[in-house]
Amino acid sequence: MSAPVHDHDDDHVACGGHGEAGSGPKPATVAVRLAPGERAAAVARARRLNQVSLGWNVVEGVVAVVAGIAAGSVSLIGFGIDSGIEVSAALILAWRLHQERRSGCMVGYDRTATRLIAVAFVALAGYVWVDAVGDLAGRARPSASVPGLVLAVASVILMPRLARAKRALAPALGSQAVSADAQQTSLCALLSAVLIVGVGLNTLFGWWWADPVAALVIGGLALEAGRRVWRADSLADTCCG
Repeated sequence: MSAPVHDHDDDHVACGGHGEAGSGPKPATVAVRLAPGERAAAVARARRLNQVSLGWNVVEGVVAVVAGIAAGSVSLIGFGIDSGIEVSAALILAWRLHQERRSGCMVGYDRTATRLIAVAFVALAGYVWVDAVGDLAGRARPSASVPGLVLAVASVILMPRLARAKRALAPALGSQAVSADAQQTSLCALLSAVLIVGVGLNTLFGWWWADPVAALVIGGLALEAGRRVWRADSLADTCCG
């Protein structure tokens, strides 16, 4: 396996694309070249990680939404919806990885998958903000949610490990979609920490406003993640899929 360094501008030319005018020099990235057998193994591992992510987020989403509705917690419901978006991201990535069986340049499939994941981030931010502002304006008081806290703690423990495993595969596959999915998983861990603060303060001290404020933070983080994913450069080896 070799790891030649490529400039982003060179990568865009190789893929038939063009850099943005006036953008100036871009930082170098490392493109990892894999033999066909190694690439197949990396794709298989990416699929397994994606299946784990899909299964966890289905369970997480159902528990969070049910607990959020029961407690009247907008941050818990928003967290559950984020899990639903992660499910959609996992399905998008599954489609992207399925395209590996095709020959030719993968950059078109990868870009489509990446943009769809970015749109999912923005959709989450919009929903959570609308609900959080409504709860703050109406002084809605969510109930305590012990199941929500337990779920958030479990997510904080598990999600960073899964995100690291996904992120390690992105350069090898040359897939920005895999990188975007890893960002989504990292965001899940971060949202869990925010959720622990918001739901925890409400559960322990009755600070009702902590829940919608936590939801506003969740929405802001989701919007920023969507912006970064949308503007991300393609990875060099995508064209070699």
